[in-house]
Amino acid sequence: MANYTEVNEFILLGLTNLWGLQGFLFVLFLILYMISLLGNGTIVAIVVNEPQLQTPMYFFLGNLSCLDIFYSTVTVPKMLAGFLSGNQAISFAGCLAQLHFFHFLGSSEAMLLAVMAYDRYVAICNPLRYTVVMNQWFCLLLVVITWATGFLHALIHLVMTSQLHFCGPNNVHHFFCDIKPLLRLACSSTSLNLILLNTMTGSLVLALCLLMLLSYLYIISFLLMKLKFQENRKKTFSTCASHVMVVTLYYGTAAITYLCPSLDSMAEEMIVTLMYSVVTPALNPLIYILRNNVVKSAMRKVIGRILFPERM
Repeated sequence: MANYTEVNEFILLGLTNLWGLQGFLFVLFLILYMISLLGNGTIVAIVVNEPQLQTPMYFFLGNLSCLDIFYSTVTVPKMLAGFLSGNQAISFAGCLAQLHFFHFLGSSEAMLLAVMAYDRYVAICNPLRYTVVMNQWFCLLLVVITWATGFLHALIHLVMTSQLHFCGPNNVHHFFCDIKPLLRLACSSTSLNLILLNTMTGSLVLALCLLMLLSYLYIISFLLMKLKFQENRKKTFSTCASHVMVVTLYYGTAAITYLCPSLDSMAEEMIVTLMYSVVTPALNPLIYILRNNVVKSAMRKVIGRILFPERM
């Protein structure tokens, strides 16, 4: 057996080593993070407190907002601290914990988006059976399965990464501990880790994409064949528009990172990761609030109760 000098901490090099950009990037990502916290927190608050939103669609939306809050919190605060103090040290255990929670929350969000597509399929194509199929216990079961599967998926990557030997260097060319940057630093063979990453992540993404594709194919065929008036079609499909935009943002960028073998540049990889881990959680609540009249109406009611309680 070879003698290894094990690394007990890593240095996160962050997005850039140009001090002239550190202040600008700090302000930019602080604003995005605050938008994510306030926007997603608002959605959670109105879903919990507004009886009008006590439906499966908004139950899943509330879970999505919770995931987005935790998801951005895994990486952004550490990145912001790095902009202020330079390169950030993180312990080996802390690095693995960050990796685990990032993939746990990310894969859970990917599965939840597929569940939301199925919910829209049932609501549009089987409206008379919607309350029977998407009952309270079934919705809760779907959410539990989503979070549990995401946890197990991340746990496998955590265990496999923890078995690798890291003997230096310990500079992580990223703004957080992701799998690919860590594999580049390993002294032992990473072939099994790469195979597992490609097969597991690829299979999960393809299965979820297939489920969403089938859901929307059924929805589109139903709208074209069953609804005669174009205005009814637009009104019905408008309930899916926000979800389609969120799915496109999230799956498009995530697939590039983990399924595109030509993405060799670390800078390109970090930019793509920023899109789905920082920018998308900030945009999701804006998309749902601005495009969903029910959410906007509920938000106005909640704000009205807070500002003018004597009128309620």
